[in-house]
Amino acid sequence: MDEEFMAAIAAAGLEPAKPLELIEGKLERFRVQGDKAGSRNGWAVLHLHPVPVGAFGSWKTGEQHTWKAISNEAMTPAQRAELQRSMQAAQEARSAEEARVRAHAAARALKLWDGAKPATNDHPYLVAKGVPAYGLRVLRDQIMVPARDADGRLHTLQFIAPDGGKRFLTGGRIAGCYFAIGRPDDALLLAEGYATGATLYQATGKAVAVCFNCGNLLPVARALRAKFPRLRFVICADNDSGTPGNPGLTAARAAAKAVGACVAFPTFSDLTDG
Repeated sequence: MDEEFMAAIAAAGLEPAKPLELIEGKLERFRVQGDKAGSRNGWAVLHLHPVPVGAFGSWKTGEQHTWKAISNEAMTPAQRAELQRSMQAAQEARSAEEARVRAHAAARALKLWDGAKPATNDHPYLVAKGVPAYGLRVLRDQIMVPARDADGRLHTLQFIAPDGGKRFLTGGRIAGCYFAIGRPDDALLLAEGYATGATLYQATGKAVAVCFNCGNLLPVARALRAKFPRLRFVICADNDSGTPGNPGLTAARAAAKAVGACVAFPTFSDLTDG
């Protein structure tokens, strides 16, 4: 059954970078193919009795899946109860490990942040984007953007290299976390990346919540709506017009609908000679 379970993990796009040895009932962490070396964002747990069932997912993406072996045999009430206990145990193991991973990442993020120097406006990435360093810090040659929840707790850091390459601290919570630029008065703007958020702040003087990616627009919008129930929100979308489904605009519209916000986005027109 291990082979079938591993095939399900691979089919979900979470194939381990190395062969995974599973011990029944024990949650195992692993590096997903394509993730950076040293990371262990993937997780899986397998129970074999009374019917093989398992759960797996990624702390990087937040996704989680369940799996059950196909069986033609009808289960007895006792077997169904045991199956339910196995699934509950898998969920509890996942939750406990996630809490441990998140706490470790948050502690590391705070240590790195406290030991870093303020970023300056002459960092190559900021120069290329034409924006200043609003409350950023720098570690060696990398900008650090803190991701905090609505209560101000630091959970993880985004690192931006001089060439614009971005990565997050392994294991840190991103969902519902953001980087704040300015203080809200009559309106709050939500955007994906730091450069976009800084540009919006420069242009409007309105407070901005940098959500890091389009998938985080909705969780951040909901968290901030609970904190600012009467504030006017504007979701400033990335217009991914060249990408099928336009994920930036689609996610922005879903977030706006959920919290009663407006959507603003750039438009593009084809340029022709003459």
